[in-house]
Amino acid sequence: MKSVFFEDYVEGSTRTTGGRTITETDIVLHAGQTGDFYPHHMDAEWCKSQEFKQRIAHGTLVFSVAVGMTAGEINPEAFSYGYDRLRFIRPVFIGDTLHVKVTVKEKRDYAKRPDHGMVVELCEVFNQQEQLVLVCEHLLLTRKKAQDVLDQSQLPRR
Repeated sequence: MKSVFFEDYVEGSTRTTGGRTITETDIVLHAGQTGDFYPHHMDAEWCKSQEFKQRIAHGTLVFSVAVGMTAGEINPEAFSYGYDRLRFIRPVFIGDTLHVKVTVKEKRDYAKRPDHGMVVELCEVFNQQEQLVLVCEHLLLTRKKAQDVLDQSQLPRR
């Protein structure tokens, strides 16, 4: 575990994951877990008559794998608040190898919890040809350092 506080995040900083290849097993397991057995994912013969000519991975599978790839060291000062602006840009096929680039896009105060701030991470998922296949924003609610939080008793009274 490593504590990383709101003030420690630097806008524009990036990190990139290693690779992960999507397999037929990934698709079959995801279909079973979600109930999404659409032919786009499961029927190789039907897919031959469609635009992409082969089965495609579920967008939610690609998203789940990408999120897992970005998870590294545990930060006890932060937790995921959610994801915004999720878009599936290109199809992902069996055998595609993905990697994720994470960029600290923005930092802002969080009015509901003055002792925390919101860090917005841009997550970009690329295939082995460096084509963007998925993009989203990760919202990370992060504790501020104690000395940087204004004590409410120090505010002027009205």
